[in-house]
This record gives sequence, C-alpha cells and structure tokens, in this order.
Amino acid sequence: MTTTAEHVMSTMEFTLPPDLEAHEPPEARGLSRDGVRLLVGSGSGVQHHRFADLPVILTPGDLLVVNTSATIPAAVRVPGSDVSVHFSTELPDGSWLIELRKSGERATVSHRSGVEGTRYHLPEGASVTLVAPYSRGRLWVATVEPGAFGSVVGYLRAIGRPIRYEYVPRDWPIRYYQTVFGTTPGSAEMPSAARPFTDRLVTTLVSAGIRFAPVLLHTGVASHEAHERPYPERFAVSPSTAALVNHTRQDGHRVVAVGTTAARALESAATPDGTVSAAEGWTDLVVTPDRGVQVVDGLLTGFHEPRASHLDMLAAIAGTPLLGECYRQALAHRYLWHEFGDLNLLIP
Repeated sequence: MTTTAEHVMSTMEFTLPPDLEAHEPPEARGLSRDGVRLLVGSGSGVQHHRFADLPVILTPGDLLVVNTSATIPAAVRVPGSDVSVHFSTELPDGSWLIELRKSGERATVSHRSGVEGTRYHLPEGASVTLVAPYSRGRLWVATVEPGAFGSVVGYLRAIGRPIRYEYVPRDWPIRYYQTVFGTTPGSAEMPSAARPFTDRLVTTLVSAGIRFAPVLLHTGVASHEAHERPYPERFAVSPSTAALVNHTRQDGHRVVAVGTTAARALESAATPDGTVSAAEGWTDLVVTPDRGVQVVDGLLTGFHEPRASHLDMLAAIAGTPLLGECYRQALAHRYLWHEFGDLNLLIP
C-alpha cells in the first residue's frame, strides 16, 4: 500500500541539471544577498520575484519565525590522510554524531569504511573515536577529545572549515555561511533559508508591519548523497516566542517559518490543538503529509534535491499540487538550487 509520503516522493522525482546548482555565493555572481530570486507559490498561483520584494508580498501582522543558530566550521581533515571528519550533532551524553568523508575530485564523498573503536588523530592534539554506527553506517556516534580548546565547538571555530559538497568547487570563508539571525553557534550546515535577509531588509519588513520571532535548532549534516529521514536535533522555543505565535494565530494572521529548521522547532513545541508552549531539548519530529502541521501556515525555503526528505515537509505545508507546480516552474525558469541558490515561499 502506498503511503501519502511515498506518493509525494514519487510525484517530486525530477532531474536537476548541474547548471542549476548554485556553485558559489550570490555575491560572487554580482548580486546582493537579497538579490536572489524568489518563487512564490500561493492559493492564487505561482509568481516570480526578487527576494527584496518580500515586504510587499507578506502582509502586516504576518510573523516570520527565524532560526538563531549560527554555523560552525564543522569539517576537519585528518592529517596525513584523505579522510575528513564532519561534526554533525552533539548528543545529550556529550558524544557526537560525525560523518567520515573522503576527498573526491572537487570536495568530499561519503566514506563508509569506518571501524568501531578506530581513533582518528586531528590537528592540535584533538581526536575522534568511533563508538557505534548510526543511520545505516553513514554517521557514527563518536567520542571527541578537543585537546586544549575545552569544547568541541571551540575547537571547530579555531581549526575547522565550513562543510561543502561537490557542487561548490572551492572553499569560502565561514562568513558566507552565516545569517543575520545567527547568534548561537551550533549548526553543522547553514540554516540557509535565512541567508538572503540583510539588516536593511529586516528593517524594511518591520516597518511594513511584519514581525519576527526567534527559535533555535542546531542542524546536523545532510549528506548530499543520501536522503535519510531527519535524526534528532537540539532545539529551543522560548516562552516569548510561544506567546507571540499563539497571539498571531488568535488574531488571524499567518505564521511563516523561515526554513525547515524553524518549522521543525516550532512544530516540536506545538500541541495537537495548535497551541505552542515553551520547549527545549532534542526533537525527533519528522513532518510528513500524513502527520500534517499544527501551527505553520507558510514556509520560506530553498529548493531541495530530487527525493530529498524535506520535500515531505513542504508537501505537508503547501500540498502536493502546489509544490509540484512550484518545482515545475523553478526548473522551467532556471532557478538555482542549494544553500547559495534562490528561494521558494510557500503560502497556500
């Protein structure tokens, strides 16, 4: 029997041409951050804009929920080898989920030959020891010794480099992987839906009556070669954000999540009746069309690869017909994919 989620995945199968992958930040293409394109899918159809048009697309009273997690340079090369360690997520017991990657022609590829108990010596006296496989062997639970740096995040901020995949052919400094909302370091990969926001655009949105509310979710690695379901990630929704979301909904206005990370955090703090309460910890919530959403009315997100698990969340919010039309239009009008690409606003 075919589930709704399986139907969405098969419906959204498509071929992504390599030239529609964003290979560098928009700044390197002569654009400002908010100069990228914005495809808007709504009840009235699909429209094409620039991201800077957002203040006239949203309506006064709308609430944008943003992720305040900052990106850490989470990739470290093992000296004397072609193996890199991608640090993903800190677990409640202080161990980490990590991914082993092997140098490819342009970046790294998944490396699945790790052996339980293997210790990898890293620069500056740090080390990683594999404890147990996780997620079909792509990820490992590992203990980390950060050397003299005191913490793993401190070590990575001093020694690491940003994670990148083969579609980005060269390294870019960590500042290109930060958003204006990032205040708490912890994400292995950038919460990229917020990247096009600038200080000026935020000011313009606030002046237009659009409100903002922060949540926190530290996103782990999402391998470019595999599309497993999301695994547990650390999140927090504050009492003030919960109150503002509830007030917005009571007043009949829209709650728009900026990124799948913000949506996952917010939905993790929601009850079945649509009330949001303060919450924090590790969330294992997976949003699918079968599960649906309780509080998110719209989503601002990038474009996702064929068969990416995030497409289930997008379908839960927008519905499969609207989502399918957005992707058909994005391919036809040559929108760009990935973290340095264009954006999709879904407000059914």
